[in-house]
Amino acid sequence: MSVATEKTRDKRSGIGETVKIIIEALLLALVVRTLLFQPFNIPSGSMKPTLLVGDYLFVSKYAYGYSRYSLPFGPNLFEGRIWAEEPVRGDVVVFKQPRDNSTDFIKRVVGMPGDTIQLVDGVLHIDGTPVEREEAGTWIDEDTGREYTRYEETLPNGVSYTILDRGMLPSDNTQIYEVPEGHFFMMGDNRDDSSDSRVLGSVGYVPFENLVGRAEAIFFSVGDRASPLAFWRWPWTVRWDRLFTTVE
Repeated sequence: MSVATEKTRDKRSGIGETVKIIIEALLLALVVRTLLFQPFNIPSGSMKPTLLVGDYLFVSKYAYGYSRYSLPFGPNLFEGRIWAEEPVRGDVVVFKQPRDNSTDFIKRVVGMPGDTIQLVDGVLHIDGTPVEREEAGTWIDEDTGREYTRYEETLPNGVSYTILDRGMLPSDNTQIYEVPEGHFFMMGDNRDDSSDSRVLGSVGYVPFENLVGRAEAIFFSVGDRASPLAFWRWPWTVRWDRLFTTVE
């Protein structure tokens, strides 16, 4: 065998090994994304101040078991959920909007199956009882410069988080919502700038099947509406204090 033939065979072997490694890496990434963690970015301000526009986070796909919407493109392979586990009141959840079953939304679970939900003068009521909240100063939106009043809201199970309020608006007094079995009531932490379960014709009650996963941690965050790919601007645009923080 000539030296040239030997070199050609080694080259082909090296290329084949590289292709094999790439394929294995892609398959592993597909399995992780489908069954374990899915990256998700925040495109709107409905969850401020918990989540900001430009936050990139990991969503655990296994937290509530798996439904058709756990799979890419949501193929109708089975009904309901496998290894189902209900969310805890207060979880921040990614779900498919019930109106089209394709658009990803992210909100907080405030109402469980069988609950009644109502806002009275901006105060969340669950089963007729007002949820505890305490004023916690003001908050300035870095994108708009708008000033909000901050409140620390504590749900009946003890989960606490910050919500924003910008004064009395029509959405601060609602009808009484009765959450059907197998559904959940979602609200944004930015209460006056969130399209959520209060809007029955758009989001409404979210079926358990539509839950994609639970928001776990922010792995990257960039402000000033900057592109995350503009790495030369990272020293000024990356929100370093938000990296690798948990979502609560």
